[in-house]
Amino acid sequence: MTMNQFVLRPYRGADEGALITLWNATLTHDRINAATFRTKVLLDPNFQPAGLLMAEADGALFGFVLSLTRQTPLFLQGLEPDVGWITAFGVHPERRRQGIGRALFDAVLGRFAALGRQRVLISPYTPNYFIPGVDVTAYPEAIAFLEAAGWRSVSQPISMQADLIGFCIPQEIVALAERLTTEDICVRGVQAADLPALMPFIAQTFGWDWYRFAQEYLSELFGRGSDEICFLVAEQGGQIVGYCQARRERFGPFGVIPEARGRGIGRLLLFVCLSEMLAKGFHCAWFLWTGQDAARLYALAGFRQVRQFAVMRRDL
Repeated sequence: MTMNQFVLRPYRGADEGALITLWNATLTHDRINAATFRTKVLLDPNFQPAGLLMAEADGALFGFVLSLTRQTPLFLQGLEPDVGWITAFGVHPERRRQGIGRALFDAVLGRFAALGRQRVLISPYTPNYFIPGVDVTAYPEAIAFLEAAGWRSVSQPISMQADLIGFCIPQEIVALAERLTTEDICVRGVQAADLPALMPFIAQTFGWDWYRFAQEYLSELFGRGSDEICFLVAEQGGQIVGYCQARRERFGPFGVIPEARGRGIGRLLLFVCLSEMLAKGFHCAWFLWTGQDAARLYALAGFRQVRQFAVMRRDL
């Protein structure tokens, strides 16, 4: 359809180069390349060209919104038929405040409504989200635009990073490990023999998204990518009570069952994993998503906040 002097239309295969250029001009803190676009967008099992809406004028692209609904279930989490997600959007800086963004969002929300969706989130979509929400520092205009259109922030996850050069496990953590040993608790590298108990443990305790991440990392660890993966389990009396994972510099997720928390197991998993990452030659550690409470634990290991996001929601 034509809106003033631009047209809204679905993505076409020939748009790839122009879209990536537009993406990188608008999402300046979250640039991508062709490989990322193809693997995380085009090859996503839930991608549909109609969900990637483009704004075009005089043969050039000036805006886009990438939206998704589940076409295939996420393990036992299912199709989530009441939810839609927007994982990326932007309007070229030279074409902002001309109604392009509003037209794009109105059209996307109209499509969601026609599909029976009741709420839309920006952007905690799995398996292929880019960032947890809208970066409140990098994209303040986007926050203002969304709030004016009736969106509200429902959480504000933060991203953190730690420099691992010279990292050593503090003596207090060494003492903690010794104390936990007296309680029959140990932290060790995962083994193939753990898998029959570990995978149901992760799914039941932490959910299917964490299961998916663990499955992906373990497939590499027990395959050809073992030098890039750290994967630890915490065990008490032969039972798994927690785990921790990292791929190259990306740390997490990690967790401990509720009934075993408050005993320092999480701290031990964190410090041992960071030490192993450095031993593998990785000089920093980072992750995209945590809350303020967990941030205090990470700060003990030298992590500092580098970004803050707003997960936005709109009810239809």
